[in-house]
Amino acid sequence: MATKIRLQRGGRKGYAFYSIVIADVRAPRDGKFTEKIGTYNPNTNPATVDLNFERALYWVETGAQPTDTVRNILSREGVYLMKHLRGGVKKGAFDEATCQKKFDAWKADKQNGLNKIAEAEAKAKKEAAAEALKAEKAVNEAIAKKVADKKAAEAAAKAEAEAAAAAEAAAETPAEEAPAEA
Repeated sequence: MATKIRLQRGGRKGYAFYSIVIADVRAPRDGKFTEKIGTYNPNTNPATVDLNFERALYWVETGAQPTDTVRNILSREGVYLMKHLRGGVKKGAFDEATCQKKFDAWKADKQNGLNKIAEAEAKAKKEAAAEALKAEKAVNEAIAKKVADKKAAEAAAKAEAEAAAAAEAAAETPAEEAPAEA
């Protein structure tokens, strides 16, 4: 029986969620499968992969052919690196302990790289938020200045009107008093 390692689609429309399964090549995509070895959720950032590493390695070493997407997933998880290192152990290039050390070093290096990327994204997001806040403050200051200028103009106009009314009232009052004195 020729076997494939492939994705089995689940989830609702527009929100796919995949199971990583071992299936006969003749079986339909979402049909019968031999074994489920993990899940893949492309909806998160970064995509979430939950994989039974030992079973995936067993099936790859047995000869199951992965699809392109699953090959990329397995490669990112280190299944193909471990297969390669185990091949070196079988040929006598190095022992099992060295194999495990190399794999652990690769995994630690990869995790450090992922952490750096996550930190860079968080920093960029924080800087973008700071820039947005700065721009919003500038806009608010401009609006506050316009409002202050408008209120000052209204106050000046009101003071001018009051001064004119007071001057008019003052001009009328002496005119009335003058004939009374005469």
